[in-house]
Amino acid sequence: MLVLLPPSEGKATGTDGPPLDLGSLSFPALTRTRTKVVKALVRAARSRQQRPLLQKALQLSDKQAQELDRDRDLLTAPTLRALELYTGIVYDKLAYATLPATAQRRADASLVVASALFGLLRPTDRVPSYRLSAGTTVPGLGGLAPVWRPALEKELTHQPFVVDLRSGAYANLARVPGAVDVRVLRDDGGKRSVVSHDNKWTKGRLARELCLHGAASVREVAEIGRSVCDAVEVEGHRVDLLLFGLASAR
Repeated sequence: MLVLLPPSEGKATGTDGPPLDLGSLSFPALTRTRTKVVKALVRAARSRQQRPLLQKALQLSDKQAQELDRDRDLLTAPTLRALELYTGIVYDKLAYATLPATAQRRADASLVVASALFGLLRPTDRVPSYRLSAGTTVPGLGGLAPVWRPALEKELTHQPFVVDLRSGAYANLARVPGAVDVRVLRDDGGKRSVVSHDNKWTKGRLARELCLHGAASVREVAEIGRSVCDAVEVEGHRVDLLLFGLASAR
């Protein structure tokens, strides 16, 4: 089982971990593409001409412009393990640090963060804080989907069973035929919609349950999903988790 997690915009900082070593990361077949994207992002963040373009591409206000310093310092900044770096609702509900030992071992072997900068990261991979999203057009490099898709799709086709919890922009970086595609929908009297908070809250809880119990089929993912939502619908490889109220009120 491989569970693809969405990253988070919020990231922890302030550690004294060693600098980034791209060669030490999991999925070594991605090293060449990682190097290309990292170098382009650092170059854009350091360039007097490209830095304003990068700020606009990342949709940062002038008050947020210091966020670009994270990208400027990628090669020298301290690193954290991936599941310590990413913060926010998904990772709060996953609560990796509180998993029992057996579930943590399953998490280390199964959880993979889909990253716009590094492609795929396992929980123990060490990377620095950064600012980049899947939909960003990086000055001097362009859009990320054409850069990442060939390498990521080649890597992911080797995985026998994938549960895809990524958001749309990150799913666009690599298609995974045959993956279990999980959607979270709010059902309000038959009218269904995607609500960001509910989506993140529920997928974080589902990821935790998958670490606790494991899954090897669409049916097993659906059964585990019943513990984190109000109803489940399955169509082919798609599993819809339905909420009839606020996720946080469950």
